[in-house]
Amino acid sequence: MGRSLNKVMLIGHVGNDPEISSTANGNQNAKFSLATSRSWKDNSGQQQEKTEWHRCTAWGKLAEIIGMYVKKGKQIYVEGSVEYSETENEGQKRYWTNINVRDMQMLGSKNDDGWTPQGTPQPPSTSKPQITEPDDDLPF
Repeated sequence: MGRSLNKVMLIGHVGNDPEISSTANGNQNAKFSLATSRSWKDNSGQQQEKTEWHRCTAWGKLAEIIGMYVKKGKQIYVEGSVEYSETENEGQKRYWTNINVRDMQMLGSKNDDGWTPQGTPQPPSTSKPQITEPDDDLPF
């Protein structure tokens, strides 16, 4: 049998603060939604935009890190695999697509709300800009 690949890479904005929980054996998981958008011009020249929402789950140490640092509105990169499932409730089947996150990188500026652990205030900046006097010995 030949090799196969199930890999997804997404860059988007977190739609909700991650929900952190643990399984009965103590394995931690983080669940959150991620929005990706694309835009285009339609045949009449009007700008269109579509947002896709992705259900994401991370496990173990990565779930712990996500729980500490990631929150609603942050831009992140996730890499993982796609998993499909179905549930039935009162005779109605529902189909789900989930992203099993194996890697995550926080994007954006460190000063963009700090990327500090949730609940940890970011210390105020105490550094002062350094002012230097012009050098009068320059030949121009």
